[in-house]
Amino acid sequence: MSAMTVEQRGDLAETMLPVAANLAVLVHGDGGPEDVAQVLAGLDETQKNALIVVLAGLVDPEQPVGKALGWLDFNEHGCVVVPSWSEEASVRDLAPEVEVETDDEYVDQNAVDRFIKGFRVEVTDADFLAAVQQCVALEMTLADVDRLRRWPAKTAEKWVNRIRKRYQRSGRVFPSLAPPTARVFTEQEVIAMRERAAEGATDLEIAMSFDTFANTVGAIVRGVRYRQFGGPLRKARSVEGVSASRQFMCGHADNSREGTRHHQLGTAA
Repeated sequence: MSAMTVEQRGDLAETMLPVAANLAVLVHGDGGPEDVAQVLAGLDETQKNALIVVLAGLVDPEQPVGKALGWLDFNEHGCVVVPSWSEEASVRDLAPEVEVETDDEYVDQNAVDRFIKGFRVEVTDADFLAAVQQCVALEMTLADVDRLRRWPAKTAEKWVNRIRKRYQRSGRVFPSLAPPTARVFTEQEVIAMRERAAEGATDLEIAMSFDTFANTVGAIVRGVRYRQFGGPLRKARSVEGVSASRQFMCGHADNSREGTRHHQLGTAA
């Protein structure tokens, strides 16, 4: 299959999907060994390889083994052939561990930057770990990473856990992904932030001056944090204010930019 193009592999996999479904139905009780052998006999080596890939794709590696193989019960000798339904180990846990050299993993910083900005980009484990570290430094959680990438819930967490296990097997210390310790500001610093915000400074400008994050500054100047300290607080924008701003910018209000321009043109005429 390696000599085939991406489109050809996709077409082949799509062709094998009904065959995989047929095998699943046969194995789950609608057929016997002869029926399975007949299906496989009609396939060439390339098709069989594609069929294996499709069948593997139909299995959720995170589901418990008992659920994945629970349809099996006893063999011809009356012995239990699979773990009980209460078995919590996942299908992934049954897969043999593959040792991977981790000493010289290259990190593509360009891919990491695009990952953090939400672009569609392929990343290696090393790229992903570096991206997660930067996201955590920005006070993001793994759930935030899932939302950033539009992934199903806990996708990032499962990926991190797989990398952590690999580090443990190779005897390496897994890098800390704990969020940075929240900095404690003095009353004078808090008041200074709020005063600068009242004067028109942006959260990012203030954050750079105090060596912290813009969202941290935003919480402080709004009074979400350090409510016990003084200083002018930023008022939340009302819904009416937002609506009025949009009307002003889009030309739907009498005093909008567009309305003012038309009035000036009419006066000039």
